[in-house]
Amino acid sequence: MGNNGRVTRPASARAARLDQVCAAAVEVARAGITEVDPADIGDHLQAVAEGDRLVTHYFECRLTGYCGWRWGVTVTRVPRSRNVTICETVLLPGPDALLAPGWLPWQERLQPGDLGPGDLLPTPPDDERLQPGYLLSDDPAVEETAWELGLGRPRVMSREGRAEAAQRWYDGDHGPSAPISTAAPAAARCGTCGFYLPLAGTMRLCFGVCGNFYAPDDGRVVSADHGCGAHSETLVEAETAVDEMPTVYDDSAVEPVSVSRAPGSIEASEPAEPYGHS
Repeated sequence: MGNNGRVTRPASARAARLDQVCAAAVEVARAGITEVDPADIGDHLQAVAEGDRLVTHYFECRLTGYCGWRWGVTVTRVPRSRNVTICETVLLPGPDALLAPGWLPWQERLQPGDLGPGDLLPTPPDDERLQPGYLLSDDPAVEETAWELGLGRPRVMSREGRAEAAQRWYDGDHGPSAPISTAAPAAARCGTCGFYLPLAGTMRLCFGVCGNFYAPDDGRVVSADHGCGAHSETLVEAETAVDEMPTVYDDSAVEPVSVSRAPGSIEASEPAEPYGHS
């Protein structure tokens, strides 16, 4: 702040003044782009002051695949000289440039199914899904079994790892919101199916493995409230064929009927016997 009470900005904070000599050196800047054919350099777009006697000229880029990009050529001159020299040339994306997706580390680019035969997928030492084996699994059922059998692993799944896996399974194609599950009968849930094999430990409460050869989820982890049409209790009753006009016999009444005898036969000399006719 100055003596007069006004705020004084430092020289570096002031906007740079466009040097007219450098701004007029459009063709000098264009000639500095030697990496490509001159036909790939388009119209002059603008000149931007970068500092004292320091100006960047921007040109349209016509290279195939670089839509919206532009060439940038920075020029300068020494004080009291009209001789402009080139500092650098660069190809930069413009406001509407087509850019590649942001870079991600390889472990974040991996998707389920990317690991193939012979591939190795190292697990980082600080993976939050795992914890040292001496801390046990944080799962009472697994801990009890491991201690009884004397088993041990360098690392086991942490609470965060199990919660992440459970959420992923529940929201996936083998949870209750899967299309095959919503289309199944309401009572056809995996938790009540005879082919449902519950998991061990705390995961047993919500998940199991389908063991039905004919089900689309055979051999996969499914949620207890998942379902499909291959439920073990899905029974189809045999339909009994019924005629449109069923035959009905009424034996409650008997009507006597005379039977004629052939003339000259032995039966003709015998009295006629009534036959019941219903």
